[in-house]
Amino acid sequence: MKTFSAKPADVERTWHIIDAKDQIVGKVAVQAACLLRGKHKAIFTPHIDTGDFVVIINAEHARFTGSKEQHKIYARHSGYVGGQTIETPSKVRQRRPELILEWAVKGMVPKSKLGAAQMKKLKVYAGETHPHEAQDPKPVSL
Repeated sequence: MKTFSAKPADVERTWHIIDAKDQIVGKVAVQAACLLRGKHKAIFTPHIDTGDFVVIINAEHARFTGSKEQHKIYARHSGYVGGQTIETPSKVRQRRPELILEWAVKGMVPKSKLGAAQMKKLKVYAGETHPHEAQDPKPVSL
């Protein structure tokens, strides 16, 4: 018996679409990360990008459970003195609602060049419309 290891040429990529309207942010992110990494495929190989493209629509309508909308904190630092910026999800949602789901998915993929390549296959849109109709994305149910 030989262990199968996928090669980049073996991977066939498909497009999936997830509607985040009235869905919990974490559940949408888990499903998207699984599809991006390719863990749903029989040829999944941890060190090869075997994942598919994922389009998330209605990101502005994704919701948090409990009081996370007001109490969760997104912190980043510019690298300069006093350059720390702290925001709550409600402030991020007003500024750019796609970031909430992008950051949630980014935390679930590898922190390496492989994870960066997988994140390039994620497309998040605040509203219903998206420019990927020509790729005929398959709907994913949560």
